Amino acid sequence: MKLLYQFEIRKEPIEGQVEDFLARHKFKKENLEYITDVLYGVHRNKEKIDRAIEKYSKGWKLSRISKVDLSILRLAIYEIVFRDDIPLNVSINEAVELAKNYSGEESGAFVNGILGRFQKNSPLPVGSKENEEN
Repeated sequence: MKLLYQFEIRKEPIEGQVEDFLARHKFKKENLEYITDVLYGVHRNKEKIDRAIEKYSKGWKLSRISKVDLSILRLAIYEIVFRDDIPLNVSINEAVELAKNYSGEESGAFVNGILGRFQKNSPLPVGSKENEEN
């Protein structure tokens, strides 16, 4: 989530930011695979994910959503749609907790509302990696 937030703030190429981040931290192999999949997957599917966020945020433009909440929503929607190894409720609960911890109680409710509407009316088939843009 922190690196997704960084992508939003720093307008530098994603590859350099990922390499720099990974060089400064040590991760287990399975965590490294998850991290790189999510980072590049969110980046590749950002337009599709952002359209879904705007659709289910009930009148909020992306520019009004805090960068932290936007990063959390992108992460959660990517997991819901493209990571069939992560249960839906886990993605939503983790996103709500991240929002509460990094943005506040109100953000937790905001994120939960958007993800709840997304889950019920998802424009993208859940668990469909083949729909990922290349």
